[in-house]
Amino acid sequence: MLHFPISPKIPLVRAPQWVQQPGFRFKNSILMAAILNRTLIVPPLLRTGRYVSMADIIDISSLVSSSVIQTIDFRVFASLWCGVKDFDCFNETIGEDCRTTVWTYQIGEKDWVLDSFQPDEQLKRKKKISYVRRRRDVYQTLGPSSAAESATLLAFGSLFTSPYRGSELYIDIHEAPRDQRIQSLIKKIEFLHFVPEILSAGKEFADKNINAHFLCAQLRLLDGQFKNHWKATFLSLKQKVESLGQSPLPIHIFVMTDLPKGNWTGSYLGDLARDSDHFKLHFLREEDELVIKTSKIVVAAKHSLRFAFVPESVGGLKKHCPSERLPDVLLFIEEAVCSCASLGFVGTAGSSIAESVELMRTFGTCASQSLTAL
Repeated sequence: MLHFPISPKIPLVRAPQWVQQPGFRFKNSILMAAILNRTLIVPPLLRTGRYVSMADIIDISSLVSSSVIQTIDFRVFASLWCGVKDFDCFNETIGEDCRTTVWTYQIGEKDWVLDSFQPDEQLKRKKKISYVRRRRDVYQTLGPSSAAESATLLAFGSLFTSPYRGSELYIDIHEAPRDQRIQSLIKKIEFLHFVPEILSAGKEFADKNINAHFLCAQLRLLDGQFKNHWKATFLSLKQKVESLGQSPLPIHIFVMTDLPKGNWTGSYLGDLARDSDHFKLHFLREEDELVIKTSKIVVAAKHSLRFAFVPESVGGLKKHCPSERLPDVLLFIEEAVCSCASLGFVGTAGSSIAESVELMRTFGTCASQSLTAL
């Protein structure tokens, strides 16, 4: 593995920046850094007026402490290389993703072959794109003896993984049979849970605010492709609710959705909200005391700086914005609440948020969580 202190000769991998659901792309960032034997620059989650690191939200302490990977916080990296000190008070930036490559590892096929999915003419016109997708082995292309070996920093555009029209988006690495180190890492990162502060907040809300057996409904209705599938999304929820017909009334439902409450009229959500004799709906809002308290605790915990190289010269990083804006942890607390739903979970088909919740429930995150962090 690589050794610190950081110098211009230390090879690094810089992952993309994300505002919403980070887990699956972050896993791929870890995977890329391990395959290429480079230090991972832990990316930020950005929000206007506040910086929070991925490692402040997702717990990677076991990976770092066991030397599976080495990391450096993006703030530390930029401070050392660019002299930037103030990271709590900047605005979001917009970058462009590279959509031409599907990265593979040890599949055994020839490099640079055409991927099975290519954009058709309709998609090209709709998205105003013109490119050809090719499959490339990341180790052969960017590893030792490659043209990229001498590059100090590798920056990836998108590391998103999802099946799409018979192929994978950007990363197609699910196993590495000839590399036991990477094969072991793939198993280790199958599930990366949130930091204890996030998980404890979710359990606290479930125990103290709901205080009953409940169903969780994750309804993604306004973003991208999901805005075209309301009928299917609501049908799944309705079928689940009807299957709970023998449950004591009212049936408690925790709702996490991007549809504003004022727009529920005429939808199944509106029907549930009006029938207060049979259903009690629960929500979390960004301005709720629990969310604000958890945001402050996450900032104070500094997990991202606890498990990465931080030289003394970086001690002058500014810690607070004048406006005291806090990181947005609402989505992650909502996922933690859903992991505790004893009556089940209904998620939007194709949503990475739903997949994250399913993983949390599979691995029993809620059952193993205590309230000690809060």
